[in-house]
Amino acid sequence: MTTNSPRVLVATAVPAERDAVARAFPEAAEDVRLPGALLRRTAAGCDLLAAGVGPALAAASTAAALTAAALAGTPYGLVVSAGIGGGFAPGAPLGSLVVADAITVADLGAESADGFLPVTELGFGTVTHLPPPSLVRIASEATGALTGTVLTVSTVTGTAARAAELTARHPGALAEGMEGFGVAEAATAHGVPVLEVRAVSNPVGPRDRAAWRVGDALTALTEAFGKLAPALESWTSV
Repeated sequence: MTTNSPRVLVATAVPAERDAVARAFPEAAEDVRLPGALLRRTAAGCDLLAAGVGPALAAASTAAALTAAALAGTPYGLVVSAGIGGGFAPGAPLGSLVVADAITVADLGAESADGFLPVTELGFGTVTHLPPPSLVRIASEATGALTGTVLTVSTVTGTAARAAELTARHPGALAEGMEGFGVAEAATAHGVPVLEVRAVSNPVGPRDRAAWRVGDALTALTEAFGKLAPALESWTSV
């Protein structure tokens, strides 16, 4: 990335996803140890973080990296939550790529006799973060990705009934992951724009590991960042 480009922090859940993103940057990288986080710093100016599984750990690790950068006087201009995830059929088939135009937590709230109540209806917090529309457009055009809501869950969907419930509550949902909302919470607390990118490795619904295409999804993630990184050079939040 050029000197005028925003410094980018890419947060994945696990090292395999981080390494898939790293393969889009063939230049040598170095590992940087921070309090509460280990960064892989690419020569292109993009820092990669395996932030952990689930929204809580992802938020904590991302916040640690954001705080360290701010204290060092080199704050990030963009945070990207990236990884593989489930796709809602038929909108997001196996191997497809999804860029979130809304990052929504699907299970933060309360159950009631009338159904699920999001935490906002209880008078607290937020349930959705909206990436900048110009950034979503640039990312989707560069990568050929679908755009739609990406849901964050603490418990991965494993039944057709649960998938149908989520689709009914969130008709714009294309994918499901476990970290995006946590990453977005940390980014928003620091006043930094956020984006989420998911490569679909499995359908949302009954768990059939034999049908998963994790390797293909990781390859799609690498290819996506090979196209996304140069495209981000033209984006500014101003």
